[in-house]
Amino acid sequence: MSLLSSRSSTFTRSPLFRFRDLLKSCIADNDLAGGSCLQALYIKSAVPPSTYLANHFVLLYSRCRLLDLARQTFDDIPFPNVFSYNALLAAYVHESQTHLAVSLFADIPDPDLVSFNTLLSAYSAAGRTTDAVGLFSRMRRHGSDMDGFTISSVVSSLVNSGINQLHAVAITTGHLSYVSINNALVSSYSRAGFLNEAEQVFDEIPMNARDEISWNCMIVAHGQHREGLKALTLFQDMIRRGFNVDMYTLASVLTAFTALRDFHGGAQFHAFLIKSACQKNLHVGSGLVDLYSKCSKILDAKMVFEEVEYPDLVLWNTMISGFSLIDECSEEGLQCFRGMQRAGFRPDDCSFACVISACSNLSSPLQGQQLHSLALKTEFPRNLVSVHNALIAMYSKCGNLKDAHKLFVRMPERNPVSYNSMIAAYEQHGHGVDALELFREMVFSGNEPTSITFISVLSACAHTGRVDEGQRYFDSMETEHGIKPGKEHYLCMINLLSRAGRFAEVEKMIKTMPFDPGPVGWAALLGACRTHGYIQLGTWAAEKLLELDPSNATVYVMLSNMYASSGRWEEMAKSRRLMRDRGAKKKPGCSWIEVGKKTHVFVSDDVSHPRIKEILCVLGGDLREDEERRLCAGCEVVAGKG
Repeated sequence: MSLLSSRSSTFTRSPLFRFRDLLKSCIADNDLAGGSCLQALYIKSAVPPSTYLANHFVLLYSRCRLLDLARQTFDDIPFPNVFSYNALLAAYVHESQTHLAVSLFADIPDPDLVSFNTLLSAYSAAGRTTDAVGLFSRMRRHGSDMDGFTISSVVSSLVNSGINQLHAVAITTGHLSYVSINNALVSSYSRAGFLNEAEQVFDEIPMNARDEISWNCMIVAHGQHREGLKALTLFQDMIRRGFNVDMYTLASVLTAFTALRDFHGGAQFHAFLIKSACQKNLHVGSGLVDLYSKCSKILDAKMVFEEVEYPDLVLWNTMISGFSLIDECSEEGLQCFRGMQRAGFRPDDCSFACVISACSNLSSPLQGQQLHSLALKTEFPRNLVSVHNALIAMYSKCGNLKDAHKLFVRMPERNPVSYNSMIAAYEQHGHGVDALELFREMVFSGNEPTSITFISVLSACAHTGRVDEGQRYFDSMETEHGIKPGKEHYLCMINLLSRAGRFAEVEKMIKTMPFDPGPVGWAALLGACRTHGYIQLGTWAAEKLLELDPSNATVYVMLSNMYASSGRWEEMAKSRRLMRDRGAKKKPGCSWIEVGKKTHVFVSDDVSHPRIKEILCVLGGDLREDEERRLCAGCEVVAGKG
């Protein structure tokens, strides 16, 4: 400001470059006050209007994350050039305002390479694969220039299919020499399940062209495919070849252990980090917290967190996320969120997504609504998509499908997770037809379905009896979407076919599928056999379940009921005796109610609570009030008819 004051008297006579130099200084320092003062002096001065200077004012406000001021300044430019558009476009993309970026891009008279690359990066970050590929195709049709960033952005956006084609484009256009493209190919092939192709791309990168990112991508790829030993071998090879091992590399190795849920291997690597004095680094700390949390070692995760002297927002978020992964620790997740605020950190979209997830586990709609309100009042550095996704899941788990639907409809922007959350909500609440309609809308909108999408879709088909449609969706996973069906998808198909009574197909699938059905699959089959009276296959399913857990009382009950329904009383009595001899007892059902921000659990026939009489009186009063309201409503209807 002193600099501005000392020169303000000469501004009316100063040439354009004087403003330019001062403005560049303000941009470099993120000096909003100085830049605003400079703009006021510029407006009052006799210096002719300059698009060049105006562009830099747009850049200043963008860097200071004041999008409204940046847009206002842009709108005041009489003749904006492509740099004007690119400056504002980059600001929108940086703040994840993709819908605004798309609208602005459409207004650019002659977009250049920077314009295209900026929007491509937005599509890639938002997971909008179809839009990214469409924009790239437009560039090729019009003969637009492209560089390594162009292709790497499109490759990074791909979820399953199309990677081979982009790989071929990179080769034919001579862009494969860009290491950024190779790095993106390694990551994308790995995400799509093609580890061999990822390794081939990595091996073909000349050793002198590889950078630390190349090694990190390959280490993470091995971790994603549960190849922890290969990840460690690669890490050691990286060190031997003289590459700098930074904290991101160490965090990548931790990712390998996390993907494997390898607690013991991760603990040994933790010991190596302690010897290297790296365990208190923020990136490494976050990786360790994530590892221990996903291995259900929450106390170890908490210990690592507490050892970091000055945790940053990412580490706080990782700890909150860790608590949210374990139902019993969800309350601690809420406390950690409050502790983060007391420490002076402003929650971001990730913070809210994690704490809302913890709230979902508590089935606490009141606290969820309070977090929703707080999220609306908070200015995010990013958009609300991830928060909306978490809220949809929370409202659904709390039984409030209406608010989940309302939130989804009002979302200005959606990604595949948004659709997955809402499709799952419909399916879990018994609205299978709505779930399938939304799936079709998802595909039509260009949001690529994921493996999680198909779990909900196949379940919806099972609950609505759409067997042939479910079979088509199952077959299309690999042929149309490049998704290899996993164990959950086969279990959904077993459930779908079992409910329809198509037991010959169920038996064939179980014998040919690459997985054992496990408790969930056998239980679904047993339940369907009981419903349809298919004794032979039901007995087989029950035997498999009891091999896994001889003390599972539910299996004995279902088996005896199946025998009873068929009039096979001797087998029923034998099943009951076996249950009694093995000491299997059926767990009682439970309900819960939220009172004063606390969730109270009530177990069937449990009278052990010291205040049980008061509880029963209160519950009895509530039930009587509900009954009276229903009777009054009935009287009003009768009176109206009379």
